[in-house]
Amino acid sequence: MSPTLLSSPLQGFTDYRFRNTFNKYFGGVDTFYAPYIRLNGKMVIKANFDRDIQLKNNTTVNVIPQIMTNDADEFIFVTKFVQSLGYQELNWNLGCPYPMVINKCMGSGLINDPDRIDRILDRVHSETDITVSMKMRMGYDDNKEIINSFPVLGKYPLKNIAIHARIGKQLYKGGVDLDGFQKCIDHSPHKLYYNGDITTVEIFRRMKERFPVIDHWMLGRGLIADPFLPLMIKNNSEEYPEDRFEIFSKFHDRLFSEYEQKLTGDKQIIMKMLHFWQYFAKPLSNPTKIVKKIKKAKTIAVYDEAVAEILDNEREFHYSKIST
Repeated sequence: MSPTLLSSPLQGFTDYRFRNTFNKYFGGVDTFYAPYIRLNGKMVIKANFDRDIQLKNNTTVNVIPQIMTNDADEFIFVTKFVQSLGYQELNWNLGCPYPMVINKCMGSGLINDPDRIDRILDRVHSETDITVSMKMRMGYDDNKEIINSFPVLGKYPLKNIAIHARIGKQLYKGGVDLDGFQKCIDHSPHKLYYNGDITTVEIFRRMKERFPVIDHWMLGRGLIADPFLPLMIKNNSEEYPEDRFEIFSKFHDRLFSEYEQKLTGDKQIIMKMLHFWQYFAKPLSNPTKIVKKIKKAKTIAVYDEAVAEILDNEREFHYSKIST
């Protein structure tokens, strides 16, 4: 049976422009989670959040919206908004590890407060009929926090809990905690999805063997770094298509065009693409050199030349490996 693959929501990366472009050229992702909606205490949906999940902007992909909050009123307000657009599910982010979020007792900083989680979920389930799913870390300070939250979470009919197998204060450093994730499987009454460091087909195979009860897998940074990865996992193959760099080039150009329409000026556009290249470069022959080349580009003309040179060099490197 083919695994169910999900795209983790990455703020600043996996908006509808990326999702649609990715789906056009690669595929393999069954569901995309949209980057979180955050109200910051004001009951107003910002225009960028609205645009990102409007159905007209997501006609080719299956999308689940997400909320970042520690307040029941905000949760209910966003619930009514997403339901007005036709969504039946809202994912709650208790996974974000960044200090600006943690300091406001949100994201993974809320996991160690099960009473507050209980109060929020109670109101949401009492006052709305939205289906709630969760995106969590193991905790913020240690992996006992998520285990301590399971008795509260078990009171509610959550659709699933997607767990990134790190604690929040790690950010993305250090390895994933596979023993800790197994404890979650042993203690949670809910369906669990696995998230964390799936960056190759071989790693996916090892994870699948380690956790045979898991059939939903969430890809985050690995999906951006290697957009061929989801379909390769689906096909259980480590082989790239022969026209790998032609496909990537078309994908890149379409993505660039999408952000060129949104952003103003060469500097903004190149900076946006640089953030992507910091991931795109990872599976290529010389990631550090590639990123430096993109950083040096100050105009779109120079950027275009740099990208063309990078892809030409990668083709030569790829075919030289085959010939030897």
